[in-house]
Amino acid sequence: MSDDPGLGFGVDERGVATITLLRPDAANALNQPLADALLAATRTIAADPAVRVVVLRGEGRFFCAGGDVKAMVVAEDRGAMLDRLAGTIHDALAQMDQLAVPVVAAIQGPVAGGGLGLVLAADVAVASDAAHFSTAYAGVGLSPDCGVSALLPKVVGMRRALRMLLHGERIDAATAASWELIDRAVPADDLDAEVGATVDGLLAGPHPALGEARRLVRASYARSYADQLDDERRTITRTGATEAAAALLARFA
Repeated sequence: MSDDPGLGFGVDERGVATITLLRPDAANALNQPLADALLAATRTIAADPAVRVVVLRGEGRFFCAGGDVKAMVVAEDRGAMLDRLAGTIHDALAQMDQLAVPVVAAIQGPVAGGGLGLVLAADVAVASDAAHFSTAYAGVGLSPDCGVSALLPKVVGMRRALRMLLHGERIDAATAASWELIDRAVPADDLDAEVGATVDGLLAGPHPALGEARRLVRASYARSYADQLDDERRTITRTGATEAAAALLARFA
């Protein structure tokens, strides 16, 4: 197996952490080295208080085609291989879900299978009009992973999710936007500028309040109302003590 993890990661001076899938010749399919690197990147982000925004990108024509089918075909023990691969990616997605910073997906091309899990992990998803979206699991005899069964119905509704999962319906970027799977579709040449403007807007907002808002919303999926209220109380107490809140409260008053 290659020592190249197939993932780029870095944090710039503004606090923007960029995660880039770097397996363009394999449609950015998720294999074990990439999954290990993704988990390491999300753990690094979680431990770095300087990070303000996370951007997910893909290199080449595809954003992400899901799990690496070729690796599945040659695996000596496919069950063990899938258990390890899915477990690692799920750990990374769970870590990302708990981040108190917004996550933006820049989707330059087609998305399938577990790649949908990365799109659903983002709080803002902007896609090129060259992108299209499918679940693809049924075509290879697999059930959903990467949180698709949990989040896709919440985002697009149960009927539409089942159309994608049971009937293999593939939707284009404009349809994905109308279904609210993504926020908006733009011409391919405008994607970088649109994502840049989105990131700039998030950086201009109050930190850490915006990130805590995304964390609270995502945490609400798996909690009782009472537990959510307790977290809201603790979080507003914490954010209310920040310098950003003090300045904005004074300006408003």
